[in-house]
Amino acid sequence: MRTSTLELDGIRKIFPGTTALDGVTLRWDGGNVHALIGRNGAGKSTLVNIVTGALAPTSGSIRLNGTAVSFHSPADARRSGIAAVHQELSLIPELSVAENILLGRLPQKPGMIPGRVDWTRTHRHAEELLSRLGVRIDHTATVGSLPVAQQQLIEIAKAMADEPSILLLDEPTSALSHQEAAHVFTLLRTLAERGVLIIYITHRLQEIGRIANTVTALRDGVSTPSIPIADATPESIVTMMFGQNIRFSRMVDRPAGTIPVMEVRLLSGEGSFYDVSFTLHKGEILGIAGLLGSGRTELLRAIAGADIPGSGELLIDGKTVHPHSPEQMKRMGVVLTPENRKDQGLVQMLAVRANICLASLERSAVNGFLSRRREKRVAQAAIRDLDIAVPDLEFPVSSLSGGNQQKVVLAKWLNTHPRIMLFDEPTRGIDLHAKLQIFQLIMRLSAQGISSVVVSSELEELMDICHRILVMKNGRITGSFDPASSSLDELFGVCIQ
Repeated sequence: MRTSTLELDGIRKIFPGTTALDGVTLRWDGGNVHALIGRNGAGKSTLVNIVTGALAPTSGSIRLNGTAVSFHSPADARRSGIAAVHQELSLIPELSVAENILLGRLPQKPGMIPGRVDWTRTHRHAEELLSRLGVRIDHTATVGSLPVAQQQLIEIAKAMADEPSILLLDEPTSALSHQEAAHVFTLLRTLAERGVLIIYITHRLQEIGRIANTVTALRDGVSTPSIPIADATPESIVTMMFGQNIRFSRMVDRPAGTIPVMEVRLLSGEGSFYDVSFTLHKGEILGIAGLLGSGRTELLRAIAGADIPGSGELLIDGKTVHPHSPEQMKRMGVVLTPENRKDQGLVQMLAVRANICLASLERSAVNGFLSRRREKRVAQAAIRDLDIAVPDLEFPVSSLSGGNQQKVVLAKWLNTHPRIMLFDEPTRGIDLHAKLQIFQLIMRLSAQGISSVVVSSELEELMDICHRILVMKNGRITGSFDPASSSLDELFGVCIQ
């Protein structure tokens, strides 16, 4: 495979009311992994969409191997050897690995009848591609039956089916544990050694030293000069992104309360978690650590009424509750911000205003009819309180960055005046500044007596903001940690044992 060079010269992209990119000039060479970082709204997704042909720049030029190119569609970019793997998986769970990899280009049998798939060639091609990439996955398996880490590898294999020379990846490990991410890194290093130019977008700054050769940042639509990974200290990376140094340290500044508000007694969910017991106190921030598949998400969903637990007991203020719907638990003051905010936390086609008011329509109603004026007033207050960056209340929520979408989810539930908030991966795919704002919100809720249960794959975050951390493994609680007197290494060791 010939090594490629990608050059961007003065790329600008103007949307109504905002300049997303303002003169981005960069050069990336093949055979390397180039990390692209920046806070939410910095312009990373816009840049990816321009390079892959999904958007046209307002001005500026793109050169591929020294030749000016102009893409009118993603198909144009693919024909020029550019492929992308987006943060949200685009696989079809009901189809096999081979079918997903070759979807849209399945080999056809020759003959008079068009459209007949040559399944022998399909499976042989998929098997050869996986073998060439060093990915050990059964190409006949149904994708929905595989863990997320393997699905991410399949997504990369799908992008590599046409043997592109440039591969862009947007947060490919945001849903993976550190161990699972290592498999993705191994594959990416293999591709880079073969000459592929890899542009790697991530908010997990601790990953950069493990995978990248250079680091480039976008800040408010402007690019910073690329630096070698050897020169990329944590302080310099944060300065590149924000123009200032943002530090995380132990943030909890007051002890948890002593009054029990929720008790979980031997709660079990069929095939996912077993005999889970713990007590949550008023104002407490309780963390739950564990690898993906340990039952963390299923536990939160059962408590929130999204799934019905198989056995056990849940008590709110000492009274037994039988969760059977999110609406029932919302009335009791228990709400869940899901891991998948795009599909489960928001209605992407609706306006920001409508999403913010969706869980508390009664606050915006007059005599049983929704009042647009009241909705606007409620939404404006939430935008102000949570510092949500949105150009217009009527813009669809899909137009917002990941961090601002997450704030809309939080605003939606805060409007219901909850007493217990369940957070499933609340900082997935968002930048440091947005993380800090969400942490400060959780601590502010704690000071108001609102309790939180926080599930996160980022153990450092749990150590920073939680009063107490439970460890889940194979669906069971296997340990309890006091972050003030335990080390990150100790917590990490228990999680992977």
